[in-house]
Amino acid sequence: MKKVVVKILGIIVATIMLFQSTVAFAASEKQLQNQKDQNEQKIQNAQNEKDEVTAQKNKTVKEVEEISSKIESYESQIAELDGQIGNLNGQIADAENTLNKAQEDFDKQEKLMEARLIAVQEQGDTSLLDVLLSSENIVDLISRYYFVTELASADTELLEGIKKQKEEIQQAKEKLEASKKELDTAKASKQGISVQLKAAKSTKDQQVARLAEDEQKIQQQIDELAQENKSIDVKIKQAQEEAERRLEEERKKQQQQQNQNNKPSSGGSTSNVKPNASGFICPLPAAYNRVTTHMYYSSGQYHGAIDFGSGGINGQPIYAVADGVVMISENLGNRSYGNYIIIMHSNGLYTLYAHGQNGSRRVNKGDYVKQGQQIMSVGTTGNSTGPHLHFEVRTGSGGWNNRVDPAPYLQGLIRF
Repeated sequence: MKKVVVKILGIIVATIMLFQSTVAFAASEKQLQNQKDQNEQKIQNAQNEKDEVTAQKNKTVKEVEEISSKIESYESQIAELDGQIGNLNGQIADAENTLNKAQEDFDKQEKLMEARLIAVQEQGDTSLLDVLLSSENIVDLISRYYFVTELASADTELLEGIKKQKEEIQQAKEKLEASKKELDTAKASKQGISVQLKAAKSTKDQQVARLAEDEQKIQQQIDELAQENKSIDVKIKQAQEEAERRLEEERKKQQQQQNQNNKPSSGGSTSNVKPNASGFICPLPAAYNRVTTHMYYSSGQYHGAIDFGSGGINGQPIYAVADGVVMISENLGNRSYGNYIIIMHSNGLYTLYAHGQNGSRRVNKGDYVKQGQQIMSVGTTGNSTGPHLHFEVRTGSGGWNNRVDPAPYLQGLIRF
């Protein structure tokens, strides 16, 4: 009898140690998942910040390109003005040369005219009449008259022509000088604007460089967080594998104990429904197995679960659909799920039960539960419009984004 007692005590101690180890793994996995979720949020926030910086950088780069285009346009105009100024300088030089030549011709004609006047003065009172009266005959008279007239007319026309040419050249030179001044003014204005644009471009280039550096720093943060999450994923996978191994060990030990004692082992009220091909049972008594809402609401919004809401369902027992470890057992008050429980199963799946009655949760985080064990009662807590059970199946890490259709896992156990 003493040996039997010692053996039973040994089994109890081993079971307690196993439960503690399982709870530790469950808590560790939950902490890792929380850390991963926090990192994912940080990554998302950093990505949003990076997107803003990238958008600002792209906008600034576009502004730099526009400024560069304007600078090129102004520099092209300045080069064109330089060419025009050069041409005008050449034209002014040509006009000055022409003016100088005309001045020389004018000066010569003036000197010639002065010489003629002096000669006439030196001859005393010799007049046109004297020249004519000294003619030998009528033909000589006519010739002398014509010659004197033509000579005077030619001198007059030549002097007037040279004077007019000089005036025209002077006007052309003044016009060219005025055009050159206008071009110089335009050139100075273009150069001033070009200098301002270059200063603006330099400022924008510095801003682009700073934004690019910020972008790189944020990307580095994202990469570091992503790398950390990869490491966390490995740890979560290891924790899940260890928890699954220990769950399987517990299942085998309890099966052996049950066979030895020839009676079922349970942690409370259980359902007697046999599991289906997926190894699940219905989370509610058979009379309340009708699904009222599937994966999508009637509005088309994604639901990600199935709801059971038959008449009289309020207060009905909610059963664990399979053996597992309780990952979460919480009350969110009037928010979201209200009273809810998440169980991790040995097949890598997670099940979630929500909107339970206040005070009806029978299991806590880290508890090992048996298939068919009552874990809570149907209620209408949280974001709920009436008594019903919100039931989810999750894969992978058991997160929000890992929800899948529960119906195939409850095939043959529920009705629509």
